[in-house]
Amino acid sequence: MDNKCEAVRENYARISAQIAEAAVKSGRQPEDITFMAVTKTVAPELVNCAIDCGISLLGENRVQEYQSKRDAYRPGVPVDFIGTLQTNKVKYLIGNMRLIHSVDRLPLAAEIERIAAKHDMVQDILLEVNIGREESKSGVLPEALPELLAQTAALGHVRVCGLMTIPPPAKDTSFLQAMQELYLKTAETTPMHILSMGMSDDYCEAIACGSNLVRIGSALFGARVYR
Repeated sequence: MDNKCEAVRENYARISAQIAEAAVKSGRQPEDITFMAVTKTVAPELVNCAIDCGISLLGENRVQEYQSKRDAYRPGVPVDFIGTLQTNKVKYLIGNMRLIHSVDRLPLAAEIERIAAKHDMVQDILLEVNIGREESKSGVLPEALPELLAQTAALGHVRVCGLMTIPPPAKDTSFLQAMQELYLKTAETTPMHILSMGMSDDYCEAIACGSNLVRIGSALFGARVYR
């Protein structure tokens, strides 16, 4: 584990420097960009190494895995849920998650509303957009976003804080630019402050296109090992 922790420390320093450089190039400050550590399949001990380096936000993809690991994490570090979410799993997240990223349909938003109302709280969410129109990915299509946004904004215990996307792999930044344009247009009429896009392979390009929350897993922790 010591060697793995050292690798995480080196990766964290390198990625943080690249994020800072990309932020400045985009006309912002390094602290304007949130560096999320994506923890899917990563041992809690290694996650804690990243927290010790300075990671201040974790991203969980799977409800069951989160439940099995959360008590082993350093206390006080917020967690976002970033994976595809089924309505029957919502009850396990409300009250535990800072932000739910993957809301892409009204029934899911309505279930978050129902459970959050039971907790007498407001749950912050992002709406997920399928900017590349990929059949294999979740997310609302860009033209359907205004309707979903209006429906979700009417809920009393759900607050839309921004948008997220996982664009198709591409040699250019066309999908990232399209998402930036959609976000800026949407933010003209709906107050929001988070554009989440960019992962291990494209976080610098995403920052250049306006992202202020990047989700980084394998570049920080190494290639995932699925059991």
